[in-house]
Amino acid sequence: MIDTHAHLDACEEPAPLLLERARKAGVSRVIAVGSGIASCRDTLAIADAAEDGVWCALGIHPHQAGGDEADRVDELRELLAHRRAVAVGETGLDFFRDYAPHDAQRRLFERQLELARELELPVVVHSRAADEATTELLSGFGGPVVLHCFSSPPLLTAALDRGYYVSFAGNATFPRAEELREAARRVPADRILAETDCPYLAPQPVRGRPNEPANVVHTVLALAGARGEEPEQLGRRIDENARAVFRLP
Repeated sequence: MIDTHAHLDACEEPAPLLLERARKAGVSRVIAVGSGIASCRDTLAIADAAEDGVWCALGIHPHQAGGDEADRVDELRELLAHRRAVAVGETGLDFFRDYAPHDAQRRLFERQLELARELELPVVVHSRAADEATTELLSGFGGPVVLHCFSSPPLLTAALDRGYYVSFAGNATFPRAEELREAARRVPADRILAETDCPYLAPQPVRGRPNEPANVVHTVLALAGARGEEPEQLGRRIDENARAVFRLP
């Protein structure tokens, strides 16, 4: 099984301990995510130390679009040459928190989409309260797209029409998240992914605690229940999908 989105550098506990617990839970692969240049460097160091089973998505988060970090895309390009880097992101738009001006977020997102196009890498997209703008900016991008921590059912039509990968996190397990589980039922078998987004969004069975890669098993269980599938079968399918989109060995 794989956790396709984990902020290991943001967790309180050391990454080796988290990865050991993940392996004991049956989670043998993790896509670790860097948000900003310092975070990307730390994430690559974690992957190097792990030696196997950890790959990296590296990007500059939309929350950082209003500051100096937005001017460091050239540094990001250099980091993406690392052997463990498999995707650009997370990048995208967040008009809910509004930590950065919308026009600055758009510019940064466009620059990272161009970088993904140049490097022929998939892009991991954060989109919150920005459905229309996200759909518009992605319309000209022809590479693989992963909609991370999917939480906006209005985005699903465009995702299905364009063949995007749709990744569900712990919020899909919450009792009131029936809309997300309905979305999960509609995603084709070859386009569904699961993630923790740890240390955030712990799934319902461990809600209120810091999240970690081992907990992706709870999300897979909830998704399998919603889709009427066996959890082990869905876990294998998600791993196959991750191998395809991130071009993992």
